[in-house]
Amino acid sequence: MGRDETAAARDNELEKDRARYGLIAVVMSNLAIVGVAGFGVWRLDGDKSVIVGVLTAAFTAVSSMTTAYLGIKAVSNTARSIALGSAQRREPAHTPAPTPAPGTGTPGTPGTPGTTGTAPGTGTSGTAGDVPAPPGQRAP
Repeated sequence: MGRDETAAARDNELEKDRARYGLIAVVMSNLAIVGVAGFGVWRLDGDKSVIVGVLTAAFTAVSSMTTAYLGIKAVSNTARSIALGSAQRREPAHTPAPTPAPGTGTPGTPGTPGTTGTAPGTGTSGTAGDVPAPPGQRAP
């Protein structure tokens, strides 16, 4: 196992631990909110308007706590995947440029056998029957 693989495994374990403990913290907070709301409802002895207010506040707290955790986790995962993806794009594999077959010449070079006589810098020869060169083969 190389150094990069060890670092990647360690990063994955760290992300798993963060997700696990973050979820535990959210669940424990939600249970505490539910417990306090339940205690408040029990102590109010049937005052329905106040019970509705307590339960509404508890529901709001639980839903916002859970939504905040899930939103932050989603953004964190997205940012991490973008960062890892851009790091892979920065190190492209270098492939050698294809060499033309003998006798075909380079597209855009007038007078070479197998070319269309494309004028340099234009990408076309000016005749109606010719097809413009692909963008990768056009002169700057």
